[in-house]
Amino acid sequence: MFLPETYQAALFLMILSMLCWGSWANTLKLCPRFRFQLFYWDYAIGLAAGAILWGLTAGSMGHTGQPFLSAVMQTPLHAMLWAICGGAIFNVANLLLVAAIDVAGLAVAFPVGIGLALIVGAVSSYLVSPAANPLLLFGGVALVTVAIVLDAAAYRRRESEAKATTTRGIVLSLVAGVLMGTFYPLVAHAMAGTPGVSGPGPYAVAFFFAIGVLLSTVPANLLLMAKPLDGKPPVDGSDYGRAPFGWHLAGVLGGAIWCTGAVANFVASQAHVSIGPAVSYSIGQGATMISACWGVFVWREFAGAPRAAKLLLLFMFIFFALGLYSVALAPLY
Repeated sequence: MFLPETYQAALFLMILSMLCWGSWANTLKLCPRFRFQLFYWDYAIGLAAGAILWGLTAGSMGHTGQPFLSAVMQTPLHAMLWAICGGAIFNVANLLLVAAIDVAGLAVAFPVGIGLALIVGAVSSYLVSPAANPLLLFGGVALVTVAIVLDAAAYRRRESEAKATTTRGIVLSLVAGVLMGTFYPLVAHAMAGTPGVSGPGPYAVAFFFAIGVLLSTVPANLLLMAKPLDGKPPVDGSDYGRAPFGWHLAGVLGGAIWCTGAVANFVASQAHVSIGPAVSYSIGQGATMISACWGVFVWREFAGAPRAAKLLLLFMFIFFALGLYSVALAPLY
């Protein structure tokens, strides 16, 4: 399987992860009348297909570790279960995050939800596998925390007359963030080997992670169809078959894009240089910056907002950039 040999190659994968995780939600924007619960069926399929595709390609190349299919067949049961549980927890968090995007928009749901996930995930992943300079790592996480507060304040200024919607969107984002921050330590635990025995590798773990996503999508998404969290009426399942083909394609593409970011992130965390899951996950969650850029500059979610809200957004971007720069330096010192 392919694993990066240098920090530069690993950093490239972490940046790719950040771009993918920050951009996949745009595919939801391409389906303006498609309820996100229906969109999510295609998203889960695309995610699983992406895990298999990357396993059969990059996971079967090179001379490091076992090829993908062999690694899948020889993965210990405990590693399978850790990865599947990680996928299930991520899936519930992601469903809540998509609901938050539907309510609050990309420029808010991602910075609040994923920013909080960065804090929880970085701390817990570091406890599972300590690596890199803790001062730079957690100093960067602290700067991101400031950015979260600034973003929430900007949203309050933008929607000063819509308190109920504001509260619902931020609460959904916060709950999604807490859960999103807990899935990565489970994945890191699944990739970790036992003394004298190497782990199953990132591609095999991504496959079992995708199985966890698929298994949990059925009950979780059916529940959200019956009792939506966005304040809208229950979802009619027959609308799925009546949706245009392009909407289904957008959902599959969204899942494949997220999975590409996940595989890149898992692989970077297992690089031969001292990266570690905490750093890899933290840089990947710079997706917040990418998604906020999409929301502000492409989808114009803050068009017409007061100047104070835009100024808060500017400082949010600055603090996020400084925080991610600090995290990126952590493995080098």
